[in-house]
Amino acid sequence: MKIVADCNIPFVAECCSSLGDVLLSGGRDMDAKMVADADILLVRSITKVGAELLEGSSVRFVGTVTIGKDHIDEEYLREKGIGFASAPGSNANSVAEYIVAALLALGKKHKFELDGKSIGIVGVGNVGSRVEKKAMALGMKVVLNDPPLARETGDAKYRSIEEVYGCDFVTVHTPLTFEGEDKTYHLVDGDFLGALKKECYFLNSSRGGVVDTAALKKAIAEKTISGAVLDVWENEPDIDGELLLKVELSTPHIAGYSFDGKVAGMGMIYEAACDCFGVEAKHSASDFLPAPEVARIDLDEFSGSEESIIGNVVQQVYVINRDDFNTREILLIEENGRGKWFDDLRKNYAVRREFQNTEVLVKDAESSIAKKLAGIGFKVIRK
Repeated sequence: MKIVADCNIPFVAECCSSLGDVLLSGGRDMDAKMVADADILLVRSITKVGAELLEGSSVRFVGTVTIGKDHIDEEYLREKGIGFASAPGSNANSVAEYIVAALLALGKKHKFELDGKSIGIVGVGNVGSRVEKKAMALGMKVVLNDPPLARETGDAKYRSIEEVYGCDFVTVHTPLTFEGEDKTYHLVDGDFLGALKKECYFLNSSRGGVVDTAALKKAIAEKTISGAVLDVWENEPDIDGELLLKVELSTPHIAGYSFDGKVAGMGMIYEAACDCFGVEAKHSASDFLPAPEVARIDLDEFSGSEESIIGNVVQQVYVINRDDFNTREILLIEENGRGKWFDDLRKNYAVRREFQNTEVLVKDAESSIAKKLAGIGFKVIRK
């Protein structure tokens, strides 16, 4: 079999070679000619998969290593009898850890504590539910909003959007949809932002199109909100330079880019492809995970407030401000080269491991700080 795969899916060639010959390509370089004689196509979110790419091809299975599927024409695949798999949940923990890092960075920058603050979570699926648990571990008050889940479950824990508006932070974790009762395209518009309190910080790590760029720029400029953290942008990779200047933290669509998440996503679609063709899987994701760079941290090495110590521990594993700095360098590039710079930041993204790979040594495993560190994902070990 012939497999065409995005070259930025880690270890995809090593893993999928058990299925056939693997041709690696940049996600934006994939075209109908390249995939015409392929049996399997493996992509990320930047490759649009539908009739334009696949019509007349021999592709029998498509896999995307992403949670989101708005780049995939699923109806077309069904009509053509083409197998399909995504990777739901594979990078959910990565995104949740990104939100934790962003919240801690905001707290350090503006000198406030997260404990006792409120956070509204719009979309409580694989990602949002993990954000909920980590935010609660940090002592935050959580307001959940998910109309589809509210209707499906009738659970009173899902609150109205009006309750979300009153929170100190609002973070969005929805898919990008354009139709129906729960469409999310430009969900965050001028009315949404105008309803937030002025002290609120807004975070988006879902899809760029969920937010109306013009409305967000206006809200920040007019101080309708206190600030924004953006990992996703409208019109990627050609992002809005004016908005980039205005946000508190900017990153190049890498919230879900932990190495653990990327390898897990690869493993999920590899196994799905094996199932589709009735082939025994020869590998699992764990075969490709190296030892973490930061395996152990001694809490006695840090001093200060509980939250500042937690922030310092997180920074040993993930420095979100470094991603912010690298993203802002886009502004030094001529406009016609900015899209490539954005893509290259993603393509060449450094290995980032998730918190669970790191042990934190503590004197008292029942202490408040130990419980918080465990709650956001670290392995807490008593000395």
